[in-house]
Amino acid sequence: MQMYDLIQKTRRLEPLTIEEIRFLVGGYTGGSIPDYMMSAWLMAVCCQGLTVEETTELTFAMRDSGQCLDLSAVNGVTVDKHSTGGIGDKTTLLVAPIVASCGGYVAKMSGRGLGFTGGTIDKLESIPDFSVTLDREDFIRQTNQIGCCIIYQSGNLTPADKKIYALRNLTATVDSIPLICSSIMSKKLAMGADGILLDVKYGYGAFMKTPEEASVLANLMVDVGKQAGRNCRAVITNMNAPLGSAVGNALEVKEVIQMLRGEIRNHLTELSLALSAQMLTISGKGDIITCRQMAEKALTSGMALEKFAQMIEAQGGNAKVVENLSLLPESPVSRTISARSDGFITEIHSEEVGLACLGLGAGRTADNPNIDMGAGVVFHHFVGDYVPKGEPLFTVYGQTEALCQIACNRIMKAVRVKEAPAVAIPMIYQIIE
Repeated sequence: MQMYDLIQKTRRLEPLTIEEIRFLVGGYTGGSIPDYMMSAWLMAVCCQGLTVEETTELTFAMRDSGQCLDLSAVNGVTVDKHSTGGIGDKTTLLVAPIVASCGGYVAKMSGRGLGFTGGTIDKLESIPDFSVTLDREDFIRQTNQIGCCIIYQSGNLTPADKKIYALRNLTATVDSIPLICSSIMSKKLAMGADGILLDVKYGYGAFMKTPEEASVLANLMVDVGKQAGRNCRAVITNMNAPLGSAVGNALEVKEVIQMLRGEIRNHLTELSLALSAQMLTISGKGDIITCRQMAEKALTSGMALEKFAQMIEAQGGNAKVVENLSLLPESPVSRTISARSDGFITEIHSEEVGLACLGLGAGRTADNPNIDMGAGVVFHHFVGDYVPKGEPLFTVYGQTEALCQIACNRIMKAVRVKEAPAVAIPMIYQIIE
């Protein structure tokens, strides 16, 4: 079997066999297939695509390239949630304690920020002393005792994906739906949860720019999940504007705690409740209406806040942050920008906001691998709100006046204020079961 022949078959739209896909993944992971040949095959996939069967087998081969977690010791149905990434997306920090409060088990491994999108692990690490690394026994024990545990994906899970993704990132082959699917689903399947909820984003601040693209990806991932014997469904959600009011690690944790306290409620709250209901349904807790009611009660009663504090304490963090938000890091310089004219907010371009926060130090760049945990932006109004002239629009936080000024200029261009309101776009576009 020769890699040259496999490249040529994919170029000619001739499907690869299971044995050929296994040869390709195993050879590249093991080092016998060089980067330049794998790059050629990835580009052929980007141009020609893969069949559903090929994508499924590629996913399974990548899953099997390393260890797979066994979560059978958890005393119930385990459910995982994956988001394809977005600006201000902190839903995991809300749905995990909500679902756990309702008797579900959320055993989750998450990642760090990627590009202009934030990462759940970075947000959790803004909580003083919070540990994102636990061994398997402690991971299982905490999930059984509390109902939720979120740790960093580490160890020997899907080494093929790590190596292939690094090459994709260098060769402009990231935005291929079969390759995105195999990357995400190989990790989700290796993590061992019984059920998987996929939050597939579309819009300015997502990798999929249109709902139609997101629907193709979501359907493919659900198909692969079902082929693997998992209870899998997808929710396609709007990421044209930031999710919630805060963008930035500690700022987003603060917003989560305020929501769990019942102090604020917005579109992020409603989406998190909808996702929680889907996860509870996957867990076998009832139909979608019953599960939505359960999630609402867990949030409004304070049970989810208590569960969040228990998770923080169990993972070594300072659980007093749920009572005292000043324990979270905050950058020393802040600047508030107000509306220059009366009008309705018709757009907040989420990708521009993400890039502005990256410039503030809220994410990693090639020039600066460190994160300013307190940096970011807080919006005082959302898309659709009427804002009088002089009313605060947003506040940025950073290390210096110069960084804050650059971010303010960029975010001002991302916020559109017009005389007439914009047509409202639903947060949830489609649910695929």
